Amino acid sequence: MEALYYERLSDLKVKCRLCPHGCVITSGRAGKCAIRKNLGGKLTATTYGRVSSVNLDPIEKKPLYHFHPGSNILSLGSLGCNLSCPFCQNYQIAHPLGHFEGKDIEEVILLVTDSISPKKAVKMAINYKASGNIGLAFTYNEPFIWFEYVLEAAKLAQEAELKTVLVTNGYVNEKPLLQLLPFIDALNIDLKGADDSVYKRLGGLSEPVKRTIKLASERAHVEITNLIVTGLNDEREQIEALVDWIFEEVGPDVPLHFSRYFPWYKYNEPPTPLETLKMAEEIGKAKLKNIHLGNVW
Repeated sequence: MEALYYERLSDLKVKCRLCPHGCVITSGRAGKCAIRKNLGGKLTATTYGRVSSVNLDPIEKKPLYHFHPGSNILSLGSLGCNLSCPFCQNYQIAHPLGHFEGKDIEEVILLVTDSISPKKAVKMAINYKASGNIGLAFTYNEPFIWFEYVLEAAKLAQEAELKTVLVTNGYVNEKPLLQLLPFIDALNIDLKGADDSVYKRLGGLSEPVKRTIKLASERAHVEITNLIVTGLNDEREQIEALVDWIFEEVGPDVPLHFSRYFPWYKYNEPPTPLETLKMAEEIGKAKLKNIHLGNVW
C-alpha cells in the first residue's frame, strides 16, 4: 500500500513525514524503521495487512491498570520500530533484519508474518467477546509505523463498538497523531526519560514523545511507562525530573508504571535493582496518585 505522510523529492527520493526522523529515502531503500520503503519514488507501507503476533491478553499486560480492569483485549503486532533501544524487549520483531542477513524486508515479512486484513482483525475481536475481549490493541512492535493499517482497523473497530488501544513509544509527528487519536480509546506511552540525555542514546529526541503524551491525554485515557534501565535513566535526579514533568504538564491523575529492566538484545548491564524501583515508587507517590511497579518478582 502507498504510505501516508510523505512528499516526493527529485531523483526519485521521498521524505517521510510520519515521525520526527523525517527520513529522506532513495529509491529501493527504507527509512530508519526498516518498514516504510521507497519503491520508484513512491513510499510504501510494506507491512500493511501483515501481522507477526496475535494474542488475547489481559488489559493489565499492556500495561493499562485503570482502563476496563479485569478485561481482555485482542492484541496485534507487526514488524519494525523507529527507535534503536539496545535493550529492546521485542527485538525479534522490532528489528527483524538483524536476524535475516542478506534478506530484504519483503522477504522477511513473508517469513515471519501472516496476512490479516483490518476487517478480519475486527471480526476476530468480535468473536472473542465471549472470552471477555473488549477490542483491539496495537502493540508488541511500534504501532505508529504501522500507521495505515492501525488507522483503518481502529476506524472499523469503533464502528463495531470495540475499544482500541495503542502501546507505543510515542515517537510520531503531530499531524498523523491527531488524525488517529479520534479512533483510539486508550494509550500506554513509553516515556524513556525527561530529556534528550536519554533519548539521544536511543536514536531519538524527548520533545516529540512529550508532545504525544500531552495531546493524547487530552483526548483519550493515557498511562505512562518508564522502563528503568541500569546505567541509562536510573539516577534519582533523572526519575525526579520525569515525575516532575508528568505532574506539571499532564497532571497528578495519569498513572505511571515503573518497570524493571533485564539484560536483553545488545545491552548487558545488570537487572534494575529492586531498591531502585522502590526509590522510584517513593518519588512518584510524592506527586502522582497512581504508581505501579512492573517486572518485579
